[in-house]
Amino acid sequence: MKTKKAVTLKTLTKSSVWDIQESDVFRMLDEAAKDADFKDNIRHYTDILKSAFDIETITVDKPEVVEKYENRGYKVGVVKVSDSANEKWAVKKKPIHRVTDLTYENIRHISASQLVEVLERNFGGGWESLPQSIQDIIESGFDVSTTTLPSSRIHRPGGMYEKKTSDGYEVLEIPKGTWTEAIFVKAKPETERPKMKFDQDFSNSGNGLDDEDDPERDDELSDKDNYKNRDDDEEDDDNFDDEKISEEIYRTQLDEDPVELSDDLNIESDDEGDDNY
Repeated sequence: MKTKKAVTLKTLTKSSVWDIQESDVFRMLDEAAKDADFKDNIRHYTDILKSAFDIETITVDKPEVVEKYENRGYKVGVVKVSDSANEKWAVKKKPIHRVTDLTYENIRHISASQLVEVLERNFGGGWESLPQSIQDIIESGFDVSTTTLPSSRIHRPGGMYEKKTSDGYEVLEIPKGTWTEAIFVKAKPETERPKMKFDQDFSNSGNGLDDEDDPERDDELSDKDNYKNRDDDEEDDDNFDDEKISEEIYRTQLDEDPVELSDDLNIESDDEGDDNY
């Protein structure tokens, strides 16, 4: 079985931060303060911590002020924010009481029974009354199925209720008059994403280059383009109309030598006149 690595402030994420408690926050901050880059990263660390914790800086360090925070569920401690400055922080884990408190980061850090409590506390209209965005968040961490039956039949032996509960599902029952809607929830197993190994030889080319970056392919495409251009030119030559060309040439000659044509006509007229005498 693979053991989880110890979580530190440097490896903490907005998802894994939901696994730690208030005492862990002060311990991690104390350990990280020994690092040379702690001062430069304190803002980043604080942003991650604030995604799961309410953090307030106590500016008035008096016993009565500290007591008020502790009565509200905060844990109070001293944080070294720089080499020459300390601050007193009040830290409390954010509760998940409402469906609007659910996020993709924390949905896998609550149990099915806790989810049922959240659903029961927030609505009575059934699964479909939840916004689609909330349904998507819940279903990213839990298998969810529902059924609506007459209340007298919901616990029928051998029915869906019995099968689901025996399979480890938690159930929320919502009465709807003489009918009852049952919402079954069960945490999805966590799966690790497989690490992909890429071979040296790619299927597209032997040298690992993309088609667009392969110089040999560029030459091949260039040759194909040249042949295509030649074929297009030959096709254009075949499409010439000899009759149209002759007509155009004839018209051009007429336009260029109108005087000569007129003289030829006059000469022919004179010849005809001589023949009549």
